[in-house]
Amino acid sequence: MATITNKGLEIKAKLLNGVASTPFTYIALGSGTTDEANDQTALVTEITTNGGARAAATCEYEADYKAKWTKTFSFTGSLSVNEVGIFDAASGGNMLMRHKFSATKSVENGDSLAITIKETESRA
Repeated sequence: MATITNKGLEIKAKLLNGVASTPFTYIALGSGTTDEANDQTALVTEITTNGGARAAATCEYEADYKAKWTKTFSFTGSLSVNEVGIFDAASGGNMLMRHKFSATKSVENGDSLAITIKETESRA
């Protein structure tokens, strides 16, 4: 399960009424192992090398109120991937959500990792 951050909730509300206009369209990977928390504003340790750097996602609306982000990362070296986040900028920016994987994803040169993230809007 992913955690929508406090800043993510704020920016979502601002997007609804046009106060903010930059959508969340980037996926970032990280090696941090800290648990998810509402007040996080960045990945614990964002990856910037070996093909694991933040990148634009393919963004779609899927039926039944689901936003969907997909990105396949192709690696050029060894990395340990433990976390993923969605952002509204190619660097810095606001983090919508963060997810810590239950186990480390170890990748090597030539490997690829397909990331698919879905968020469903629903009534409380």
